[in-house]
Amino acid sequence: MSTIRISRTHFPVTALGPGPRFGVWMQGCPLACAGCMSLDTWDADAGTELAVADLLDRWVDALARGAEGITVSGGEPLAQPGPLRAFLAAVDRTRSGLRPAPDILLYTGYELTELDSAQRAAAALADVLVTGRFLAGQPTRLVWRGSANQRMVLQTDLGRRRYAASVDLTPERAPLQVESDQAGVWIVGTPRRGTLSRLERGLRHRGLDPDAVTWRPE
Repeated sequence: MSTIRISRTHFPVTALGPGPRFGVWMQGCPLACAGCMSLDTWDADAGTELAVADLLDRWVDALARGAEGITVSGGEPLAQPGPLRAFLAAVDRTRSGLRPAPDILLYTGYELTELDSAQRAAAALADVLVTGRFLAGQPTRLVWRGSANQRMVLQTDLGRRRYAASVDLTPERAPLQVESDQAGVWIVGTPRRGTLSRLERGLRHRGLDPDAVTWRPE
C-alpha cells in the first residue's frame, strides 16, 4: 500500500457523525477557506506521513474498541485521492459481515462537479459526503456542517438509513468535543459563529491566555 499524510487521528470522536467514531484529519489543503478553524492542516508538507496499512491498523483497533463509523476530514482529503482511495477501500473490506456495519463519512471542500476521476473514485467509497467550501459569511445551525452552503450527500443505503434524519437537523447546540494531547488543547466539531472567539475570551477571563490558535494565522 501507499503512504498517506495526516494531521492526527482520534478515537472516540462524538461530534462529527453518529455514535463513537474513529476520526482522521488529513494534512494539506489547497482550498484555504477564509475563517477555517484548522489552519494547521493546510501545509501539505506538515503533519505525519505513514503507511496506509499503519493507518488501517489504527482503524481496526478503534473498531475493536466499539467504533460505529469513521469520519475523514482535514485539511482536504481529496488532495490525496490515491492514498485516500486505498485507505477507504481497505476500511470497506474490514466491514464485511459486521452488523451493524460501520459507516464512512467524508468531508470535502470541493463540490461534486469539481472532482476529477481520481477524486470521484475516492469519494465514491464514502457512505456520506459533506461537500462545499467553508463560507464564514453563511453561518448555519445544520448539524455537522460549518456553513449553510455545505451539502450532506447520502450515497449508499447505509448512509441513507443512518443519516436521513440528520440532513435537515438543527440541534439546539452544535456537538463539540474538547481534547488535549502533547501538542495542546484542540476542538473537534463544527462550531457555530462566535463560539471560538467566546472560548478565547472565556479562557483569558480565567487567566489562561492561549498563545496560539489554529483559526488565526500566527
